[in-house]
Amino acid sequence: MDLINEILATLSHNKLRTALTGFAVSWGIFLLVVLLGISRGLLNAADSMFSQSETETMTLSGGWAQKPYKGLKEDRSIALKRQDLDLIEARNADIVRSATAEISAGDAVVSTPRDYVTQGYTGAYPSALRSDGGKLEQGRFINDVDLREQRRVIVLHRDHVPTLFGSEDPIGKQVELKDRSFTVVGVYSHQWNRSNFIPYTTARVLAGNSDTIRRIVVSLRNVHTIDEGTRAEESLRQTLGQAHSFAPDDNTAVWIWNRLNQHLRMTNAMGILQLAVWIIGLLTMLSGIVGVSNIMFVSVRERTHEIGVRRAIGARPAVILRQIMLESVAITTLFGYVGIVLGIAVTSLIGASVPESNPPMLRDPSISITMAVELTAVLVAAGAFAGLFPALKSLKIKPVEALRDE
Repeated sequence: MDLINEILATLSHNKLRTALTGFAVSWGIFLLVVLLGISRGLLNAADSMFSQSETETMTLSGGWAQKPYKGLKEDRSIALKRQDLDLIEARNADIVRSATAEISAGDAVVSTPRDYVTQGYTGAYPSALRSDGGKLEQGRFINDVDLREQRRVIVLHRDHVPTLFGSEDPIGKQVELKDRSFTVVGVYSHQWNRSNFIPYTTARVLAGNSDTIRRIVVSLRNVHTIDEGTRAEESLRQTLGQAHSFAPDDNTAVWIWNRLNQHLRMTNAMGILQLAVWIIGLLTMLSGIVGVSNIMFVSVRERTHEIGVRRAIGARPAVILRQIMLESVAITTLFGYVGIVLGIAVTSLIGASVPESNPPMLRDPSISITMAVELTAVLVAAGAFAGLFPALKSLKIKPVEALRDE
């Protein structure tokens, strides 16, 4: 209690000087908290976007071969086939967990007696909703029984439900597609895809049992880094190049969306962003730390006589050192927490004012408990560092010379 009273007495003795110095500390920690909160919000938004879909996947679709290869001319159309699925799984068993296909008819009409929509349909496997980043709103999605029995079932996009059924519950009702009746089994939402899903095997029948497929979604395994993801992409391109006779380095022959590498690069970028935020925030705090150190130097100079008396009556150097450093820590921590509270308030206000969007621009820009502990440790360390040199200077004061000081 004596030590606390001494610290409070010292702080209240020079209120204006202490307040101005503390403001620099508060401002520095305030900026650090706001920047950390915004970077956390950006990271949460990125995680939210990627969590809606499978990240360990690659999506392949046919393109145009732009290079001559084995006597074949350039500008050849490359269409993926049903047999490519088995080929990909067989030749890349070490990195491919599964390969699924999609068939689409974007101009097909889905109708009811009430109205119609022209967003068409996509014949898909049960994994398509997750890999595509969709969210099931009602009912269920395509399942394995639907595929095996070639059922005429359909999953509508939620934007089509009001047009086709008004305010009625669509589950179990019928729609007309390609002059055939389909039963609505589910409703889904997606940020950009508006197609309706039917079983892949049913879509093949509608397409006259054609082997041509729109795209292939490959689920990966044992691929964890960007380099491994790049090698996996090259392996898939080489496999399809041998099957469709195009150069392995002809990147336009087959378009590949490498979601894994995209996710890993985004994660790395967010890590660099957080590191940059910490560096900027700590450099901003540096001005406040220098101010605290200066005020402690002045305090030591003003209390030279007091320190000399205490040394003369037997005070150990460690006691003097501890008091000076604790005073510095008290100033830094007190005003630092003011900056933390204001920073959290402003960050919460920013989070509440950002309009909702899909994908979100900013999601929950808050300070976690871990960050709060880290900031507390930074404040204590900064305060101790700011008071270290003034404290060491106080130990150099000789009692005899201090007692002569006026």
